[in-house]
Amino acid sequence: MGFLIIIGLVALLVFWVIGIYNRMVRLRNNRQNAFADIDVQLKQRHDLVPQLVEVVKGYAAHEKELLTKITEARSAAMGANTVNEKIVAETRLSSALQGLRVQVEAYPDLKANQNFLQLQEELSDIENKLAAARRFFNAATTEYNNSIETFPANMIAGPFGFKRETLFDLGMERGEAEKPPVIKF
Repeated sequence: MGFLIIIGLVALLVFWVIGIYNRMVRLRNNRQNAFADIDVQLKQRHDLVPQLVEVVKGYAAHEKELLTKITEARSAAMGANTVNEKIVAETRLSSALQGLRVQVEAYPDLKANQNFLQLQEELSDIENKLAAARRFFNAATTEYNNSIETFPANMIAGPFGFKRETLFDLGMERGEAEKPPVIKF
């Protein structure tokens, strides 16, 4: 009888470990799926940036340094392979694009150019979709991180190679990110 109780407890323990392991795998896969959604938006953004740069070049030929910075940031973002590399590269590209938005204020004719306006609208739409995808990715990452760091799952996570993952933030101070854009006419 005692032997059956021990067998039952061992079986219960094995099923418990399997359940925790499977939950962590599902959460890790959910995080990867969420980043795949971000990749789709990033691809659209990468395709749009050269068009935007070409339109701006016609108006702002002397702003070569800014346009070079954007082009280099885009290339780095497209060449990033891991999630963490992409997060760093995309943060750099977002910063460069923010610099472009500030520079555009100096060119009234450019702000009225139909091609530029259309590209800006497309870029704005992509940025909004990207922000939503980042929120979903960060929620999936937080849920995954919580699952592997809380007791008792943390005892299983380490031996099976589960590790804390990075969130995808904007790479700027929260106060700066929450400031509304300045629009001048």
